[in-house]
Amino acid sequence: MTQIYLVRHGEPDYEPVDTRGWPGMAADSAPLTAVGAKQAQELADILSGVMATYIVSSPFTRALQSAAIIGHRLALGVRVDYDLRDWLPDHTGLWRGVADVRAAQAEFEAYGGEWPNGIQRPWEPLSRVRERARAALGRHTASTDGPVLAITHATVIRALTGETGTAHGSHEYYRYDPADDV
Repeated sequence: MTQIYLVRHGEPDYEPVDTRGWPGMAADSAPLTAVGAKQAQELADILSGVMATYIVSSPFTRALQSAAIIGHRLALGVRVDYDLRDWLPDHTGLWRGVADVRAAQAEFEAYGGEWPNGIQRPWEPLSRVRERARAALGRHTASTDGPVLAITHATVIRALTGETGTAHGSHEYYRYDPADDV
């Protein structure tokens, strides 16, 4: 069993993306706000006592920037795993903006995060988020003995822990047991 601290990235700044009119997955290049960078610095100080041996991050800019700040302060390198990425509101990656994402989120919530029986929806169900996140954690916990910091997103944290209110720049404790994947 491995101790994992699931860290939600700091507060993102979507303004550079929105003002350029970048659709869909281009929003994933949004950096942190100044507040988000400060949240990551403060979280590094809080997590310094857990003696983490490994940091793995989502590939999205807001998570990578958070991971870089935390890794620098804790003198740990950062590995990237695509399966720790954020939830997809549309598997085509073609959503046009916040309104499309909010509509997908509303439907996601209305169905409890899972597709209705027999009906596929364009958004990623919570069970798939959990499956890919556990696979990523399995890959990264296999190569370390100590605690792992996983820098990721609210829906990934929710899929793994059931917690729905993880704020930007905060974390949830999670015990990963590979036997649960069997």
